[in-house]
Amino acid sequence: MKRSVLRALTLGLLVGVLSACSVLPQHGSASKGQKLDPWEKWNRKVFSFNEELDTHVLRPVATAYSDVVPEFVRKSIDNFISNVGDAWSTVNLLLQGRPKQALTQGMRFSVNTVLGLGGVLDIASEAGLERYSQDLGQTFGRWGFGTGAYIVWPVFGPSSVRDSLALPWDRLATPAWLIDDGKAKVAIFAMQAINTRANFLRASDMLSDIALDKYTFYRDAYLQRRGHFDDDDEAEVLVSSPASAASAPGDAASAPADAPAAPAQAASAPAEAASAPPEQAASAPQ
Repeated sequence: MKRSVLRALTLGLLVGVLSACSVLPQHGSASKGQKLDPWEKWNRKVFSFNEELDTHVLRPVATAYSDVVPEFVRKSIDNFISNVGDAWSTVNLLLQGRPKQALTQGMRFSVNTVLGLGGVLDIASEAGLERYSQDLGQTFGRWGFGTGAYIVWPVFGPSSVRDSLALPWDRLATPAWLIDDGKAKVAIFAMQAINTRANFLRASDMLSDIALDKYTFYRDAYLQRRGHFDDDDEAEVLVSSPASAASAPGDAASAPADAPAAPAQAASAPAEAASAPPEQAASAPQ
């Protein structure tokens, strides 16, 4: 009886918070990103902390790792991590009511697991099976919940109220949770973060060269990547785009292909490294 009451209260709280995420009031002539960033002062402090952590710890380690570990090995690690993310994406696509994409994603996972040595080889992509990367935060968006306020978490990087509520479940979509040993879990998480950060070394260098205010660039790129702004005179609503596949662990494996997309990918790189568990998530600091 007590458990039932507790579950009901927890569910009610979750629904209430998500409902509050759907609408944020506008404030004067502030930019769209600023309207979704009421905690900017605190977020900038956390952002600076993450930058220092990345500069003095993660980036040097990732650079050494990239110099020592061959590219095909790093790619194989990416494939394995992405394969676990494909299974989680399949679940989220089903929750979103998208059975066709869920079937394709489930087939990807099955083919790579059976024929690709547990996902080390990406046989599914060679066979033309498209990846539809989705996480629980995007599922909430598909259900109609807005992102809510923008948040920067220590180590994990950019997020939002909606994505933060999904974070504990999205972080389960990682190979580390397949192992019971605590030390092994930590080792896998560390390897995953370092491997992902190594893939974005060039992108982060480019970002440092082009961004005048890195915090603003990261924030706007993150909000754009996680959804779209709905122009409304009364309120600002940000919901996840159905086609968005930004926060899946598999995204870390691919570099931007076209020039216009490069800045946004560069901005999301640290978040992907941090979230190298949604994707998503997914975490190396900016």
